[in-house]
Amino acid sequence: MSSALGKVLLFGGTALAATAAAFLTVGLLHLGQGAKPADALEAQAGGPPVLRRLTQSQYVHAIGDIFGPDIKIGGRFDPDIRDSGLIEVGAGKVSVPASGLEHYGNMAHTIAAQLFDKQHRAEMIDCKPFSEAAPDDACAGRFLSQLGRLLYRRPLTKDELDQLVTASNEATKTVGNFYSGLELTVAGMLQAPQFLFDWERTEPDPDHRGQKRLDAYSRAARLSFFLWDTTPDDELLTAAEKGDLDKPQGLAHQVDRLLASPRLEAGMRAFFTDMLSFDAFNNLAKDPAIYPKYSYGLAVDAQEQTLRTIMYELLAKNGDYRDLFTTRETFLSRQLGAVYGLPIAKDAPDATPDGWQFHRYPDGDEHTGILSQISFVALHSHPGRSSSTLRGKAVREIVLCQKVPDPPGNVNFKVVQDTKNPLYKTARERLTAHRTEPTCAGCHKLIDPIGLSLENFDSLGGFRSTENGQAIDASGELDGTKFTNAIGLGQAIHDHPATPVCLVDRIYSYALGRTPTKSEAAWIRGDLVKDFAADGYRLAPLLKRIVTSEPFFRVIDSETAPVRSASIEGGSK
Repeated sequence: MSSALGKVLLFGGTALAATAAAFLTVGLLHLGQGAKPADALEAQAGGPPVLRRLTQSQYVHAIGDIFGPDIKIGGRFDPDIRDSGLIEVGAGKVSVPASGLEHYGNMAHTIAAQLFDKQHRAEMIDCKPFSEAAPDDACAGRFLSQLGRLLYRRPLTKDELDQLVTASNEATKTVGNFYSGLELTVAGMLQAPQFLFDWERTEPDPDHRGQKRLDAYSRAARLSFFLWDTTPDDELLTAAEKGDLDKPQGLAHQVDRLLASPRLEAGMRAFFTDMLSFDAFNNLAKDPAIYPKYSYGLAVDAQEQTLRTIMYELLAKNGDYRDLFTTRETFLSRQLGAVYGLPIAKDAPDATPDGWQFHRYPDGDEHTGILSQISFVALHSHPGRSSSTLRGKAVREIVLCQKVPDPPGNVNFKVVQDTKNPLYKTARERLTAHRTEPTCAGCHKLIDPIGLSLENFDSLGGFRSTENGQAIDASGELDGTKFTNAIGLGQAIHDHPATPVCLVDRIYSYALGRTPTKSEAAWIRGDLVKDFAADGYRLAPLLKRIVTSEPFFRVIDSETAPVRSASIEGGSK
């Protein structure tokens, strides 16, 4: 294999391979104090650019959008890393080890092979070589230039294109087929840092002397990955090329287009999947002797139920975010209905083509809000028993953004785990006994009163009124607000001041791929949260305010945090 072809197959054939271990700077989350005018807070807010690996979801969506939905992705991904509550933030702190390069290589060759089979090549390439058995640099260059713009989310440089064309030429000579040569070259591009990483670049800000901002193509990528969970489409890249994204009117036009698109649902599904830690379903297990209804299909449906509920409330109805915790409206599949005790007819007239039905629980039913759904109560439970502690901790950390310390290493969990102890028949009694240990009492006071209000739901999410023959006391408390069951918990979360603040913090961090800097955090608390409340806690106006704000694209290097690296191992440093 020639050296030029080898470089393309490993790193996409550009100088960026030599800097694949470039450093990522991240801001520290610090909610600023003191009162400053909102416009002053926005004027000074900003943070460093990021280098983050595409998440599994972004990779899959990008391949589908660039090449078509029938292209299959063979292989597996290395695990994502969660940081500050989000995989999207962790994506800026991960590397691609040798094993990961092998996985990406397998996927790249699987994808490329499909692109250049006889079924797809005519759709992919708008030119024909003079001979299929010989190189054609003009046709190869035309195709690679067009594809590179989509894969790398910007036009290729002359050097990049020249190297790719040279590699394609040499590969064609080696394998004796023009399309096979292109296939090898594209496989290399799909493994390149320029595709696998969202690499943000900066330029001088003409409106703020001495400051920087993201360049137009980085703006396009930040917008698209945030709102659509995928790579920028042709129209957005064209807007970047024409300078439209640098102008308020042009930016507003593209933002309105992205927000009005059906693809917004995919973007928001990705965000809430991340925020609600649904990746934990990959490792969820239930004792089959106790919960025979649990299956992989049920786990998939449980996530889908919650996502459908969220999309219905926040996008279809344009409703109040806080209502997610009190709503009685949801969607059910037959598998979920079996757990909830609600028979779902396969051929019901109101069922969707994939078998889902809209359902509204009657007033007084404890199935209220997304925290009563299987996706929450089953995910935050043990394989054979419920867990008030895990559920309370999840409410604090996921919904309210309040970090709960991990338990000490020497804690004795015997009393909590023994569900057959005749002295402590219910979870409340076992936890009361467990809290007699001084090292456990502090944290349990913060989380158990929350989780105990969900004890009417077993480890799988089925409703129960007794445990070991004894009536369950589902009363609880959240920061001074007392309630008697899950209905009261949902209302307490709805009314808690930290609930909307947490969402704004999380969604801003998700959009940027890092935690807010000190100035951004002050702007979030001083402006963005107040606007969110004034807009009725609706999601779409919040998204628009974020992506049309000056801080969203402003680069302030003076607030960089300790350097964190994101790299492809094996690259030159």
